[in-house]
Amino acid sequence: MSELMRPVFDADLIEKYGGEGPRYTSYPTAVQFSEDFGPAEYEAAIAESNRLPMPAGLSLYVHVPFCASPCFYCACNRVITRSTTAGQEFLVNLEKELRLVAPRFDRDRPVRQLHLGGGTPTFLSTEQIRQLMALLRTHFRFAPDAELGLEIDPRTVDPAGIRELRKIGFNRLSIGVQDLDPEVQKAVNRVHDTAMVASVLGAARGVGFESISVDLIYGLPLQTTTGFSRTVESIIHMNPDRISLFNYAHLPHLFKAQRQIQDDQMPSPATKLAIFRNTLARLLDAGYEFIGMDHFARPDDSLVKAKRDGSMVRNFQGYSTHGGLDLVSFGPSAISQVGDSFAQNHRKLEDWTVSLIEDRLPTARGLTRSSDDHIRADIIERIMCNGALDFPAVGRAHGLDFEQCFAAEIQRLQPLADDRLIELQEHGFKVTENGLLFLRAIAKTFDAYLAPAGQSQGRFSRIV
Repeated sequence: MSELMRPVFDADLIEKYGGEGPRYTSYPTAVQFSEDFGPAEYEAAIAESNRLPMPAGLSLYVHVPFCASPCFYCACNRVITRSTTAGQEFLVNLEKELRLVAPRFDRDRPVRQLHLGGGTPTFLSTEQIRQLMALLRTHFRFAPDAELGLEIDPRTVDPAGIRELRKIGFNRLSIGVQDLDPEVQKAVNRVHDTAMVASVLGAARGVGFESISVDLIYGLPLQTTTGFSRTVESIIHMNPDRISLFNYAHLPHLFKAQRQIQDDQMPSPATKLAIFRNTLARLLDAGYEFIGMDHFARPDDSLVKAKRDGSMVRNFQGYSTHGGLDLVSFGPSAISQVGDSFAQNHRKLEDWTVSLIEDRLPTARGLTRSSDDHIRADIIERIMCNGALDFPAVGRAHGLDFEQCFAAEIQRLQPLADDRLIELQEHGFKVTENGLLFLRAIAKTFDAYLAPAGQSQGRFSRIV
C-alpha cells in the first residue's frame, strides 16, 4: 500500500497562509445560518428527502451537553453540573425530540453511522447510555454494520466501563487526552495521568473496538516543545488508530472559561509553531499517514483507505468514511444536514427543553443552500478531501462550464501556484506537499461568503 503525500513544514508559508479560515465542516458555514429557517423549513427538507427515488441512509448525532467540571480551553457548547438528575432529565427530553423527529423519516432508511458528542457523553452513567441507545434503536432502524462511536473523557470511564460500552454496541472510540504533562493539565483544569489513558485505550483494544482515536491540543498554557514531545511519545507507544492534533485558539473575549487561563502562561507563537513542527515530523516518522488538516491515521485504518480511493468526505464530525448520508442531530446546539438544508437546535439547554415541553421542534436557525452554494460545497469538499480539483469533472456533475462560471476564482489560484501550494494543470490543479497544511486556505478561494481578499474577519480559528 503506497504512502500518502507527506506535508512540508515551511515557516514562511505558514506566516503567509496560516491565518484564520473556516474548517469547512459545512458550506456555507454556520456563520451564515439564519433564524428565517425554523421548524417548518426543517420539516419540509425531511419530507423532500423522503420523496427522492433513492433516499439517503442516515447518520445520527446526539449532543450530550454536560460536563462535571470545566476544561478552561474549551469552546464547546456545554453545561457544567454535578447534578445527579441532569442525565435522566436529558434522556426524558431527548425521547420527546426523537418522537417529534424520527417519524418524519421513512422507516426503511437505515442508520449507518452514530456519534455521541458533547460536552462529555460519558457524563451519563453506563445504564443511561444503554437507555439512550435503546431509545435510538426504538425510533430508527440501524444497519447491522453501522459505525457507532462516542467521545470519552478518560477521567469518567474505567476499563470495566469500556467493556460495557462495547457490549452496548459501540465500536469506535475517541479519547480526549489533549496533553499528558501534569502542569499543563493543572493549568487547564483537566487532570488525568498517563496510566489512566493507557488503561482505557488498552481495554478498548482488548474488547475489540474497531477504531480508537486520541485528541491532542497544541498551544495550551505551559506547553513546551520538550513536554509535548513526551506526550506525543507516550501516545505513539499506546498506538491509537487515529490521532487528531488540534490548534488551540485562545479567545477569552468569546469563551468565558478561557479567562481562567493566565496570559503569561501561554506559549509564544514561536514555541507553538515549534511544537507543531516537531509533532508533525514525529507522527509521520512513526508511520501515521496525514489525512488532512489535523487528522492522522495508521496506514491500515479505514480513513486512509477512503482517502486513497476518493470516498472520504467531510462533515460536522470532521473527516469521515461515510458519504451520501443525511445527518440527523439531537440535543442542544446540534446541527442536522438533510439534503441541501442545515437545521440547528437551540444552543441553550433551557431553550431546547422548553421547545420540547411545548411539543415543538427545537430548530432555532439554519439555511437551505442555493444552487450556487451546492456547487461550491462540492468544489470545497473535493479540495479538502481529495487535494485536487478537476474543472471539467465538476462541470459535468453540475451541468455548467466551470472555467467560464469560475473565471475569477481560477485567476485567484495563480498566487497559490506561484508559492507552490498547488500545481496548475491543463484543466484543474492538485495540491502539492507544500500545500497540504493549507487546504483551508486553498478552499477559501471558492468561498463566496468571505471578503474578496479572503479575510475571515475574526470569525474562524487559525489554519496553522
